[in-house]
Amino acid sequence: MYDEHGQRYLDCINNVAHVGHCHPDVVKAGAEQMQQLNTNSRFLHDNLVLYAQRLQATLPDKLSVCYFVNSGSEANDLALRLAWQYTGHKDIITLENAYHGHVSSLIDISPYKHHQLSDGVRNPSVHVAPSPDVYRGKYRADHPDPAAAYANEVKDIVERVHGNGRKVAAFIAESLQSCGGQVIPPPGYFQQVAGHVRKAGGIVIADEVQVGFGRVGSHVWAFQLQGEDFVPDIVTMGKPIGNGHPMSCVVTTNEVAQAFLTSGMEYFNTFGGNPVSCAIGLAVLDVIEKEDLRGNATRVGKYLNDLLEKQKLKHPLIGDIRGCGLFIGVELVKDRTKLTPATAEAQEVIYKLKEQHILLSADGPHRNVLKFKPPMCFTVDDADLVVNKIDHILTEIEKALGLKLSDVPHVETDSIKRKLPASDNGHQHHDTSVLSNGSGDGVLRRTKRVKT
Repeated sequence: MYDEHGQRYLDCINNVAHVGHCHPDVVKAGAEQMQQLNTNSRFLHDNLVLYAQRLQATLPDKLSVCYFVNSGSEANDLALRLAWQYTGHKDIITLENAYHGHVSSLIDISPYKHHQLSDGVRNPSVHVAPSPDVYRGKYRADHPDPAAAYANEVKDIVERVHGNGRKVAAFIAESLQSCGGQVIPPPGYFQQVAGHVRKAGGIVIADEVQVGFGRVGSHVWAFQLQGEDFVPDIVTMGKPIGNGHPMSCVVTTNEVAQAFLTSGMEYFNTFGGNPVSCAIGLAVLDVIEKEDLRGNATRVGKYLNDLLEKQKLKHPLIGDIRGCGLFIGVELVKDRTKLTPATAEAQEVIYKLKEQHILLSADGPHRNVLKFKPPMCFTVDDADLVVNKIDHILTEIEKALGLKLSDVPHVETDSIKRKLPASDNGHQHHDTSVLSNGSGDGVLRRTKRVKT
């Protein structure tokens, strides 16, 4: 990114500019379509059908009906309407620290936003399950089966809801929690949750607004990390879908769509799926494939993860490194045993980086997790630059605090070990979707950054 004075900034956080800021192919596609036609979506246009076909081909077969809307919030709001109509139930199960959007229905299911409110203000039809965080959560990496333990928490909520004479409509979760602190669910978690929820007559919504379109590298969609035996009933998309253009989508099964159709209330979105949005969406898919951005996410993501793991051996403030592809979190703690959040220190890192023209941010319930979600064209040179700067900044902070590595127990062995289903967070493993490219040779390529 460049400011008004031409100063260049390295963007490590902008998961909206998915294929790069102002990518010329995307800009060209939007401009050319705008010169030809842009109109109310009551007028039919080939781009809508072409884009729906391309998008559906990246998903499991049963996810076959697309609703185009204009933002991730609008997508998640529509997903709730679909769930309520299909099940005939009202109650929703969400996760701690979740964020799903800014409209009223989504603030209700976003503890990241409403956790500070009193119980009397909260929606009684919304129920919050523990975040499946094996580093800081209720069940950690040393638990014999954290996936089952966290899934059983959802089962308990279902039983309590039924015991109160209510029924569950849906469980909604980000496939990888972003605002919640870059949380990677343990393998098998979503499969078991889906079993409990569907047995109770509910459905499962996967929110891919922040993590979809190849960010995890090995797959197009982050929910696919859990394995082929997990398929959500609804998938919501936004942010990267249009590379900064206001566009989003809800994809669901024919059964859910048919139930929505029989509600008696026509669904219409004036501008969702307009010709320009769909032209831009097609260009984004083309760039992801043409430039092997999934392969880049895998290779550079592994390189960045390895660099950060080496920093953990040097810096007592680094408590955990976790992630997949170009979705990585660095949790800072003042004490690795007590997991005391290093919130002020995380903010200091961000401020110091910005002074050196690098944009990073912190999130999680304690705002102590440095989060990497860069555009997918992020390079190994970029990774070298930002990690080198973080190294120097942490060294200064630790010196000021009097923190020494020798004061930290088990530095060599205290790293949280995670198994990522269907992926090992670094070795190429493409699925068979249309965005596969077959060029994942695992070779790191340093590319020059060109100002456009």
